[in-house]
Formats: sequence, structure tokens, C-alpha cells
Amino acid sequence: MIRVLLVDDQHLIRAGLRMLCDAQPDLEVVGEADNGRDAISLAARLVPDVVVMDLRMPGVDGITATSRILADRPATRVLVLTTFGDDDHLYPALTAGACGFLLKDAPPGELLDGVRRAAGGDSPFSPEVLRRLVRRAVHARTETPRSVQGLTVREQDVLNLVAEGLSNLEIAERLHIGVTTVKTHITSLMAKTNSPNRVRLALFARG
Repeated sequence: MIRVLLVDDQHLIRAGLRMLCDAQPDLEVVGEADNGRDAISLAARLVPDVVVMDLRMPGVDGITATSRILADRPATRVLVLTTFGDDDHLYPALTAGACGFLLKDAPPGELLDGVRRAAGGDSPFSPEVLRRLVRRAVHARTETPRSVQGLTVREQDVLNLVAEGLSNLEIAERLHIGVTTVKTHITSLMAKTNSPNRVRLALFARG
């Protein structure tokens, strides 16, 4: 059973997420908070596996809450639920330790899959969020992604496409390989480049 803490200052968002999670046999919502201060307190008391975190909240925001929660319990996974208007908050949230970013208007299946992937140690990103993050980081740069010693030719191909902001499916279609194979290559790349998530991997590729 995956223990989930929901953090969002909008009651409707929390209610919708709770309904989605409650309908799943492997997910249990153990608490809700509408601000970062309460999220920190509840995370310490309830010990959730995954915290679904909003970023912009009154008082203590999601970035500060993420940092505090992970400082107290690094094993907790914080999954940010965001909007495109949160661009200026995304990089600070990564620095604070967030493991992934999903859009608030993502399909229910994508949200549920993201929670499960976060609990399993993965870094789930909505393709639109990942593409936006990468393009924002390299918008003024035109150089070719760097080559890295120790990578196979195929891993270098995958690394270059991650740097362009492509999703796993898009990389698979571009290279004519399976999505599972892409995931395997990305896992290997993260280990070889010491990158904790996909965005850091893309930034690494850009040098």
C-alpha cells in the first residue's frame, strides 16, 4: 500500500485527487494539508511514501515545505503537481529535492501512474513540463549536447534526445526502439552521469 499525503490550497483539487486515490487498491490517502506548514507537520507524523505537492500556497510555500520534509525524512518522495504558470518555481523545487512534476490537468491515469512511479523510485515528468524545463534551460544555447566517455553509442543517442526535451515515447519512435528499452537506457545514463532525475540529465548533456 502506497501512503499518500495531498498538499494543495484548493479544496477542489484535493477532493479530486482523494477520489482518484481512494478508488485504487494500492493507494491510501493518509492526510491532507492546504499549506506548507501543515504539510511539514503531517509528513513528520504520518510518514507518507509520496507527498503530492502544490507549489504556490499562502504562508509556507511548496518549495520550502519540500525542503523541510526531505531534510527530516529523505526517503519521502515529493511529487509536484503544477501548472505552466509555475515556471519560476520548478527549478527551485528540483533543488529542494522534488522527484517529479505533473500537470494539474493531466489525465487521471497519468496522475496515478506518477504517484506509483514516484513511490517506486522513478522521476515522473509530464512530457510538456520536461520539454518546457529543458527549453528554458537551454533557450539561449545552440551548442550540440556533449559526448560523454563511457557511454554506448545508443546511450549517447538517447542522451542527446533527452537534452532536446523528448519524452520516452518520442525517443523510442525517433530511434525505432521500444519504450522499455528507452527507460533502461535512461536509468543507465542517470547512474553513469550521477543525475538524480531526467531534468538534471538533460542539463548535464548540455554541459
